[in-house]
Amino acid sequence: MESDEKLRALFTATKTVAVVGIKDRENEDAFRIPQYLQRAGFRIAPVNPKLESVLGEHCVASLSQVEEPVDIVNLFRASEHVPGHVDEILQMDPLPKVVWMQLGIHHGPSAQRLRDAGIEVIQDRCIMVDHKRIFGARAGS
Repeated sequence: MESDEKLRALFTATKTVAVVGIKDRENEDAFRIPQYLQRAGFRIAPVNPKLESVLGEHCVASLSQVEEPVDIVNLFRASEHVPGHVDEILQMDPLPKVVWMQLGIHHGPSAQRLRDAGIEVIQDRCIMVDHKRIFGARAGS
């Protein structure tokens, strides 16, 4: 999944990104990266039980409360929390196309469960860095 050609196709086809673990502090990667994605034209569905809203969007406590189809689930959660999120992801209807674990986040058994369900998995990579590299800094800021 991680060739530039495949990433370009993924980004081009993506409309909505659910961001699990989004933060509301501007100095946090879990704020800056979703903000970049939003400015690049993606719809952000924020997921954090501690927030009411972020980036002008209503925040929900869990993926089960996201009411629209999601193309990418972007995880900003420590690796040890990934298995619990996979349980939630596998209950989504429709399933997302991709689960993207941010830089430093990876969990092999969870990735395999997702792949077995037909979901592409990207681990330990920054979605903003890849998007900027493929599309240039013109998208977002």
